[in-house]
Amino acid sequence: MFSMDRRTRRPSLLACIGALLAAASIGLSAYASHGVSDPLAQQHLNMAALYAFAHGAVLVAFGPRASTFFAQLGLCVLLLGTLLFAGSLAGNALWQWPTRFAPIGGSTLMLGWVLVAVDALRR
Repeated sequence: MFSMDRRTRRPSLLACIGALLAAASIGLSAYASHGVSDPLAQQHLNMAALYAFAHGAVLVAFGPRASTFFAQLGLCVLLLGTLLFAGSLAGNALWQWPTRFAPIGGSTLMLGWVLVAVDALRR
């Protein structure tokens, strides 16, 4: 990443969004620890932060290197799953939204990882 000539590097939207997810996860975790007293809301925020941070880091690491269709599709599906899963949990904790999108997000995350695995086998 740091040794490449600047002219040969391309911006990576997936990496940028992944970094923003990771940053938001730090805020969610801090808010869960210091701004929320309800144990279930704390648990939901911490779980959302964990998934957002982990998948944000994956997007930062793999986003710039995703050159095949399956790699890009897999990472986009991971992003969608993370937003649905973590967003549903955070929305429930912060605004009492129903968590009906969490199972869809979890299934989407699994599909995203399967697509990443397919890409790994196709190389």
